[in-house]
Amino acid sequence: MIRVLLVDDQQLVRAGLRMLCESVPDMQVVGEAADGAAAVRLAEQLRPDVVLMDLRMPGVDGTAATSRILAQRPSARVLVLTTFDDDDHLYPALAAGACGFLVKDASPDELLDGVRRAAAGESPFSAAVLRRLVEQAVRHQRAPVAVPDLPGVTEREREVLALVGQGLSNPEIAARLHLGVTTVKTHVANLMAKTGSANRVQLAVHAASSGAR
Repeated sequence: MIRVLLVDDQQLVRAGLRMLCESVPDMQVVGEAADGAAAVRLAEQLRPDVVLMDLRMPGVDGTAATSRILAQRPSARVLVLTTFDDDDHLYPALAAGACGFLVKDASPDELLDGVRRAAAGESPFSAAVLRRLVEQAVRHQRAPVAVPDLPGVTEREREVLALVGQGLSNPEIAARLHLGVTTVKTHVANLMAKTGSANRVQLAVHAASSGAR
């Protein structure tokens, strides 16, 4: 059972998220918070597995709340729910320790899958959000990263890297390359180790800035 804490300043949004999460047998909503300060308190009291975190809230915002929650419980998984006009908040939330980003207009299946992946230790990103993060990073990056100089990167790994840079998810990469999802996960993990990437965003930035195709 995945214990979920919902954090959003809109009651209607929280109600919809609660209904969705409680419609499946492997999730339990343990609490709701309408602002970041309440989220920090409830995360300490209720010890959820995944915190679904809005970014823009009155008082303590989602980025500050994420940082405080993870300072108290480094093992917690904070999954951000964002809108397309949250660009200025994305990188600070990532720096604060958010494990992934989903857009609020994601399909129910995408959101539930994201919660499950976050609970399992993965980093779920909506493709559109990942592309925006990569574009921002590449614009501000001073020097490109040379993929050809990386030792031990196979041709298949280069193909996977290029698709990560395009914002594709593991299942989408698997379908494109006719591979199993588990195989793609292994390639991504190997690439993160070889490039020194701490998360999927850094790996995608590496691909985009190097021109991997």
